Amino acid sequence: MTHEEILDLARRTLRTEAEALAKMAAELDDTFVAAVDAILASRGKLIITGMGKSGLVGRKLAATLASTGTPSFFLHPGEAFHGDLGMISREDVILAMSYSGETDEVLKIVPFIHANGNRLIAMTGNPESTLAKNADVHLNVAVEHEACILRLAPTTSTTAQIAMGDALAVALMKLRDFTSMDFARLHPGGSLGRRLLMTVGNVMRSHDLPVVAPDCSAKDMIHAVSKGGLGLIVICDGDDIQGIVTDGDIRRAMESRQAEFFNIKAMDIATRNPKTIAPGEKLIEAEKMMTRYKVNTLLVADPATGRLVGVIQIYDIKL
Repeated sequence: MTHEEILDLARRTLRTEAEALAKMAAELDDTFVAAVDAILASRGKLIITGMGKSGLVGRKLAATLASTGTPSFFLHPGEAFHGDLGMISREDVILAMSYSGETDEVLKIVPFIHANGNRLIAMTGNPESTLAKNADVHLNVAVEHEACILRLAPTTSTTAQIAMGDALAVALMKLRDFTSMDFARLHPGGSLGRRLLMTVGNVMRSHDLPVVAPDCSAKDMIHAVSKGGLGLIVICDGDDIQGIVTDGDIRRAMESRQAEFFNIKAMDIATRNPKTIAPGEKLIEAEKMMTRYKVNTLLVADPATGRLVGVIQIYDIKL
């Protein structure tokens, strides 16, 4: 195959799946609302089950839901039938996934679900299937054909299942008033969680700060910038922060003031009244300030005294 033929095949695959999702969106009805209401009203967890590719999608959906405010986990139907049904409490809602709606391992646990008094949501591509007819709510993810060139391998159908599950998760997030702070709390190891939960004081550099006096000479400024390792120096008069000089400021001064460069003092080329932030502020606030003022460094000052206590740079936030 030529490169263009490969790209054409990929485009047809993507168009096939996109068209299937558009059709599914247009046909979405009140059964979706019923499924959302059942999950929202539950005092237990949402338990997702499925075999094969549906099971793999189910694991993904359980993870998505659990991380966005809906307690959820995946239960393998085969293992459930051999003892793990004890994981299901009477308050739980079950989401059973099977594109055909006739998966034997899934159907075998339906009698228990009914006897236990659980609400059952079925996600299938066949509203007339055994699983669909035995569910309290049926979510139809039928597609006209698979994107696979043989029309056999689950491709479009699994995309439809993922999309329907994501639609459930997003609707439930909205109804639960799930915020970015909630997301961060459940993702403390992620970049967003770090920025929303950690404070400036947690990551700022607070030792061996490159602080110089207002009358610091050019030679001493160069030495202090090199030794400090932050690409800048902070000018302080006692506890009073007076300015900041970056290595770029020094280079520009060397070019524009060559004759008098070694006679200049720190305050001659300083940026006065540099932006400061309190150590108790969240990293997300530091990032917003840096974006707003187009800087990559903030001085950290004690809010009570104004005394310099640290330096935070964009690299500290993006780690």
